[in-house]
Amino acid sequence: MDDTAIAGHAFPFVEVSGTAYDLGYQHGKQAADLVHKYLLWIDKLTDKSRDELCQNARAFHPLIEKLSPPLMEEIRGLADGAGISFDEALLCQARGEAASVPPEGCTAFALTGSATADGYPLAGQNQDLPPEYADVAILLHVCPSDGRPRALLFTFAGQLGYSGMNQYGLAHFANALYDCPWQMGLPHYPLKRIMLEQKSLNTCLRILRRHPTCSAGNMVFCFGDGQIADLEIRPEGVMQFTDTHPDAIVHANHYLTPEFAPCETNSLVDSCPRRDRMRDLVKEHWGDITVDTMKAILSDHDGDPAAICRHGAVDMYSISGYIAEPAKGLLHVRRGLGCTGTWTAYEV
Repeated sequence: MDDTAIAGHAFPFVEVSGTAYDLGYQHGKQAADLVHKYLLWIDKLTDKSRDELCQNARAFHPLIEKLSPPLMEEIRGLADGAGISFDEALLCQARGEAASVPPEGCTAFALTGSATADGYPLAGQNQDLPPEYADVAILLHVCPSDGRPRALLFTFAGQLGYSGMNQYGLAHFANALYDCPWQMGLPHYPLKRIMLEQKSLNTCLRILRRHPTCSAGNMVFCFGDGQIADLEIRPEGVMQFTDTHPDAIVHANHYLTPEFAPCETNSLVDSCPRRDRMRDLVKEHWGDITVDTMKAILSDHDGDPAAICRHGAVDMYSISGYIAEPAKGLLHVRRGLGCTGTWTAYEV
């Protein structure tokens, strides 16, 4: 794959406001072509027919409804706005769970206090995926009228939850985790969106423990008050990881909590080297780390092509990157590889 295939200036920006239904309708209307393209990409990821995929997605309806009735209304609005069926709109929320998908990488971080130059938190990651995802990615700015917070998400057209930051300064990013037998539970994407309606780690933990997932994943958080946290999530529970220094967290694609580490089988062999490399670079710049420092670290090629800046190992590329500055209400988003991509700063 030519690296220029995932290059670009900025992802499409979709801004929506109003009731839950309005948010979904405006999203679907503005990004209809990309929503249809995303559904075609989901089809391509598997040999299953659209009908079978939609039938699989339908099973998650009651679980998403229980999690958040407003989110279900947003899904209904999305279907009407994009001119797709309700089941297809559900499928957009359960891509990884309704279809067999290729692996995902990602190297994520959260830093605060003594680690950063100004003492304020920074969090973010490189997003490592097959390059086709870049063609359906958007920046989604949601402004609900019902008292829920504003939020800015990097996501895929039609998918209502992914990484981002809300107006309270809560930001979260994610790493895929493996070695987890599938069982019926919530898809991760709706939970990611609901996390962006919260203010504190305690409320996030409460929700995650009340609504078990069907597969494994890791979430890295930072909060407006300067706190950082990391949660490893499996169907059987949620465990908090604490790194060796309270002001820094680095996570890749292997389990780090004592409770879940025995599940690890080194499914993505480059995960440990990437995490070790980012930890070394953070240590090297400790106390002087700024947004620009992390942009440089996210472009690091040690271990190429399976480096922090990933160039095609296991058919994954660093198609995007993010750095949240909660104290300033800014989310920096990069389109393209860490070494050649273009960064844009957005106000939440």
